[in-house]
Amino acid sequence: MSKPTLESTLKSADTEEWLDLVFYRPIGYGWALLAQRLGITPNAITIASMFIGAAAGWLFYFPDLKTNITGMLLLMLANSFDSADGQLARMTGLKSPLGRWLDGFCGDVWFAAIYIAICLRFQQEGGTILIWALAAGTGYFHSKQASMADYYRNFHLFFLKNKNGSEFDQSADIQKKYDAMSWKEDFVDKLGHYFYIGYTRGQEKLAPSMQKFVALLKEKYNDELPVKLREEFRGASKPLMKYTNILSFNTRVIALFIALFIGKPWLYFVFELTVLNALLVYMVIRHESICKHFSAKILREEF
Repeated sequence: MSKPTLESTLKSADTEEWLDLVFYRPIGYGWALLAQRLGITPNAITIASMFIGAAAGWLFYFPDLKTNITGMLLLMLANSFDSADGQLARMTGLKSPLGRWLDGFCGDVWFAAIYIAICLRFQQEGGTILIWALAAGTGYFHSKQASMADYYRNFHLFFLKNKNGSEFDQSADIQKKYDAMSWKEDFVDKLGHYFYIGYTRGQEKLAPSMQKFVALLKEKYNDELPVKLREEFRGASKPLMKYTNILSFNTRVIALFIALFIGKPWLYFVFELTVLNALLVYMVIRHESICKHFSAKILREEF
């Protein structure tokens, strides 16, 4: 069997961020090749990254820049593992709802550790206990930002590469698979589907026009989309992919690192609640508008 290329482990040129392409993806590719050789699964890499990221977050508690820089390096290592798990899954075909949910949960653990460390540090330096309320609000919106970025990216891939090249799923389909499983015989898979249903429903609630659009696609084309429709939707959706990247990891971590370098890590919360939330709102409004536009075109039978 020939060795998979780096390009074969990428999602698409439309959705990859430049920093990932030049830094994290090549490193992740190396980890993925090593894991494949050692028989390590994508989920095992995800779990390892979860612990590394949590350890990194704890190091941000200390008001010492050298310790903080160690945490930054650990967080970058954790993200290279997070890249590797997806690349390994694409290399081996070992994809699962549990893996999808674990991937999102892993990021939640990283940032929960980071938020707790920042709050404890803020209080240690004489700050108010209200920092915890600020952190809770930030964490809530962070989860929405990351999940919707993931959702729109995979919907774009659905038009670019069809169902097999995307991880776009609907909660109703996941529910059917979940109901067909037995807790006794399929415990791990059923547990993965259980968490994944909730994750997907949360995404769907923020995109009602998209759900109507998807229902119309199934009714008219049964997922066999006309080439013209695929190309036009891809063209409309592609400009939004830069926002999905901003809301994922690199931009937010750069903001976090800057806040740590200037000794005011709490400013990261302000960045998430203002800049990133504004991008989330804009992205949702734009994508909903695009879905309404293409639904109308389908109803006018323009494809």
